[in-house]
Amino acid sequence: MEENFEKHIQERAVLVGLNADLFTKEQTATDETLDELEALLETAGGFCTGKVLQNRHAPDSHSFIGEGKALEVKMLVEATASTMVVFDNELSPGNIRALEEIIGVTVLDRSALILDIFAQRAKTREGRLQVELAQYKYLLPRLSGMGKSLSRQGGGIGTRGPGETKLESDRRHIRERIGRLEEELEQVRKVRGVQRERRMKNSVPVVAIVGYTNAGKSTLLNRLTGAGIPANNRLFDTLDTTSRQLTVSDNLDVILSDTVGFIAKLPHHLVNAFHATLEELEYADLLLHVIDASDPNREEHMAVVEKLIAKLAKPETPVLNCFNKADLVYPEDIPHGENTVAISAARGMNMEGLLKAMERLLVDSLHHVVLRLPYSMGGTVETLHDGAQVKNVEYTPEGIEIQAVLDDILYGRLRAYVVKEC
Repeated sequence: MEENFEKHIQERAVLVGLNADLFTKEQTATDETLDELEALLETAGGFCTGKVLQNRHAPDSHSFIGEGKALEVKMLVEATASTMVVFDNELSPGNIRALEEIIGVTVLDRSALILDIFAQRAKTREGRLQVELAQYKYLLPRLSGMGKSLSRQGGGIGTRGPGETKLESDRRHIRERIGRLEEELEQVRKVRGVQRERRMKNSVPVVAIVGYTNAGKSTLLNRLTGAGIPANNRLFDTLDTTSRQLTVSDNLDVILSDTVGFIAKLPHHLVNAFHATLEELEYADLLLHVIDASDPNREEHMAVVEKLIAKLAKPETPVLNCFNKADLVYPEDIPHGENTVAISAARGMNMEGLLKAMERLLVDSLHHVVLRLPYSMGGTVETLHDGAQVKNVEYTPEGIEIQAVLDDILYGRLRAYVVKEC
């Protein structure tokens, strides 16, 4: 699908946001979040014809932004020959119905737009299942309020996926479909669990790449592993997790996994639906938080990712902050710290420093040793093959010499038999 259409055949949209005193930071709209909404619209294949930011003490229970402001939006829609209005806030079914009656065109909210992008981007069976589940869960409570949005025939923004059918006529069918999708994703989760157990048995650490959308995660994976996955300068370019083995040093191999990008106001349906993918964070031994060093909203976007890391990862999991695109900013604009590196994935800048930082954080909890076990402890060799990374086994007159990488627990149990620490 071409990303850049001619403007006269693109979906033309007015973007609207409400900044209300009663809203939390996650709920409110600002000039910056409207700019991000414009980038999302362009990613979906649309073109922004104008932006409206309304300031109110509280949202209007009927028309959300107030009838007077809704009429202003209607005039802007007509003047710009726009085909839809996209809100930066989440709308209720009643809000959508009222706004469509006043303005006369399709009204979507930010969540619906993100879901539409995900529907375009998902390529694997797992990705499509996850997106479809999120779409159904988003649509089910909104069926009675989404008149124009659901009556449009497929082809435009907001009509991809299950939105192309007459969903409002069969709630029971949707609930049954949700149940089947959840069962299929549970099978995916079980397969991931088996793969994860195999990795843990081989003592191969897992490093998960996380970050705000378009921070450069896929570019970094490609640079380090030659994965060859598409890495374009657009939002949500990666939905399907890619894992590759990476040799960090002579003593350390890891599994490096890319994950879906995070974004402010990410619909909770998507977070839940992508749990099978995002649970990789829960089992990761190290998180690489890729940050766009040149992003003008860097601090806000870092906070979004850190909040999701706190929700999805184990509390003790180390995090390495990778300030990517460091070649686009002055060195003094990048923070310095023990768990911080400045890189450029596109240019290959400071990859050696990144690998050294990864090794330091991972090896802190691992012990590279040579053990000498008496032959009476022959059964321990099998235990080590199951629970450690065994490099070499040699049967000598003095005993069984094993070169291995042990975690803290095994190291504590076998410390008396260590003859050399590498």
